[in-house]
Amino acid sequence: MNNLIQLLPDAIANQIAAGEVVQRPASALKELLENSVDAGATKIQVVVKDAGKQLIQVIDNGKGMSPTDARMSFERHATSKIRESSDLFAIRTFGFRGEALASIAAVSQVELKTKSQDDELGTIICIEGSEIKKQEPIAAQNGTSISMKNLFFNVPARRNFLKSNPVEMRHLVDEFQRVALSYPEISFSLMQNDLEVYALPPGKLSQRIVGIFGKSYQDKLIPAEEKTPHLEVKGYIGKPESAKKTRGEQFFFVNNRYIKSSYLHHAVNTAFEGLIQPDQHPFYVLFLEIDPSHIDINVHPTKTEIKFDDERTVYAVLRSCVKQALGAHHVVPSLDFSIDVNFQDKWDQDPQKKEQVDREYSYKSYNTPEFKKSSTSGWQKLFETGGTTPPQQISREEYQPETEILTFPSRATELEATQSSGLTEEATGTTFQVELSYIVAQFSSGFIILDQQAAHERILYERYQKQLKYAQGPSQQCLFPPVVELSAGDYQLVMDIQSELASLGFVVDSFGKDTVLIQGVPADTQVKNEKELFEGLIEQYKHFKNELSIDSRENLARSLARKAALKRGQKLSSQEMELIVGQLFACQNPNYGLAGNKTFVKLDLSSIHSFFGK
Repeated sequence: MNNLIQLLPDAIANQIAAGEVVQRPASALKELLENSVDAGATKIQVVVKDAGKQLIQVIDNGKGMSPTDARMSFERHATSKIRESSDLFAIRTFGFRGEALASIAAVSQVELKTKSQDDELGTIICIEGSEIKKQEPIAAQNGTSISMKNLFFNVPARRNFLKSNPVEMRHLVDEFQRVALSYPEISFSLMQNDLEVYALPPGKLSQRIVGIFGKSYQDKLIPAEEKTPHLEVKGYIGKPESAKKTRGEQFFFVNNRYIKSSYLHHAVNTAFEGLIQPDQHPFYVLFLEIDPSHIDINVHPTKTEIKFDDERTVYAVLRSCVKQALGAHHVVPSLDFSIDVNFQDKWDQDPQKKEQVDREYSYKSYNTPEFKKSSTSGWQKLFETGGTTPPQQISREEYQPETEILTFPSRATELEATQSSGLTEEATGTTFQVELSYIVAQFSSGFIILDQQAAHERILYERYQKQLKYAQGPSQQCLFPPVVELSAGDYQLVMDIQSELASLGFVVDSFGKDTVLIQGVPADTQVKNEKELFEGLIEQYKHFKNELSIDSRENLARSLARKAALKRGQKLSSQEMELIVGQLFACQNPNYGLAGNKTFVKLDLSSIHSFFGK
C-alpha cells in the first residue's frame, strides 16, 4: 500500500498559518506595530495606501537586526522571546510565537530594511510568497522599516473577501489606537494616502486619549487607580454622561497587551449601575498589571483573549476601583458626613449635653406636628346606623384645624383638573393625548389608541426608505453650519455613507482632519440642534450595525427615524395628532413599529359594551 501522508512544503504551511494570523490588513499592521514596540522604538511611523491592500509600511527607530537575525525573522517559529517552556509563563512582550513575519511574507510582497547600532551597514530583504528574491547590504538608518505590499496577491480568493476601503481603514485605525494607547510614551503617526490621520507626540496617558479621541474628552475623564498585592489597576474612565449605546471605546490592557473580556466589561458596567442606561456602555481605558504566571495569553491566535487563574478576584478589584473613582469625583451620591458619627455614643455621658439634647428634642416635638395615620377600623358601623353615629370626642392635643381651600372657577383650574386626570386639554375633541404618550382617536365603531413614538417612527422610516431609494430627500440649509469633530473611525464611517446621507437631506462636507461641516439637514425633520441630531444619528447607526444584519440604507432609515421621531412625554396639538393618525394608516405596514411592537390597539363598541356586561 502506498504511503499517503507527507509533510507540507514550507510555503503552503505558511499560507495556512497566515489564514489564522493575517485575516485582513489590520491583522498585519497589529503584528508589525507590536514588533516595533518590542524592538524598543521611541518613534513609530505608519504609512497606509488603499486601506492597506496596496501598502502597509511601519518605520521605527528601534534596535534593528543583524543580517542573520533579519533572515531568521521570516522563518516559522523563529523567536527571540522563548528558550524553554517555562518562558511561556513569564511573557511581558507582544510577539513570541514567531509566526507573524513568516505568515505575512507568505501572502504578500515584503521588503525589509534594518540596521542595528553596532553595524556599519544595514540589510535589505525582499520576499514574495515565502520566496526570497533579494538579500544584500544597504546603507540605512538605525532601526527597521518593513513594507507589506499587495496583500493576498497570490491568494485572490482571500482578497475578494476583503471589505470596502472605508471598512478596512476603520479596522486599521482600531488596531493603531490600541497600540498607541498602551504606550503613550512612544511617538506614533499614521498616514493614509499621503494624508495625516494621527500625529501623537509622547506624553501622559490622558494626553494620548485626548489626542486619539478629540478635545471633547478633556472634561470627561476620571482617573482610576487601585493597588493590591496581586493586582494593580490604573487608567481613566469616562463620566456617565459620555456613555454611548455602541461599544468600541472600551479598552482593557493586561501587562500593556490589549485584550477583550466580556467578563471584565460586566464588572465596569455594574460599577456604573444606576448612573447610565442599561443599554449604554461607559468609556474606559484601564491597565491591569499582574504577575504573568497568573495568566495564560496563548489561548487565541490574535492573543486578544487571555485566561486568569482567579477571575473572581480580578472582577472584584476592578469593580471596586471604578466605584471608588466615581465616588471620589462626586459622580455618585455621597453620604452626609456633617453629623458627628460619635455623637450618639457619647452624648449621654456628658450631663450638660444631655440636658441640651433633651431641651432641643422637647422643642422639636412640640413645634413639629406628628403625622398620624387615621384609623379605618369601624367604618362598617357608619352604614349600620345610617351614618348618625355621633363623632368621638377629640382631645385638644389631637385636634388639628383644617385649612379650608377655596377654588374659584377659571381657565387655569380647568386645565389643572383636566391634566390631573391624565388627559390633555385636547380631550374635548375626537382626538386627544393620554399621559403625553398615547393618542386616542375616535372612529365610527369605537376608538383606537396609538403609541405616538412607535407610530411616528414607522411613518418616518417608510418616508426615509423612499428618499434613499429615489435619492430625493429635501434639504434645508443651516443658517450657521455647525462643525462636528469626530474620531478617526467615525470620520471614515461618515465618508463611507456620505452619498446615503445626502439622499436623506444631510449635506455634509469634509472640514479638515476628522472634522465635518453640516451645511444642510432634512427639511421635513424638526431640528432644534443640528449637531446633536447628527451625532445621535451616527451613534444609532453604529448601534444598529452591531446589533442587526442590515445594509447601510436600511440602517440609516432606521437610525434617523429613531432619532427624529416624536418622543414620549411630548405635547401635541389636535392638528398634529390627527396628522399622525392619518399618516400612520397611509403606511404600507402601519401595525408594527421598528422594534416589532404594536403601534396601535383598537377597541370597538362591542368590546366596550362587554366591559359593562351589556
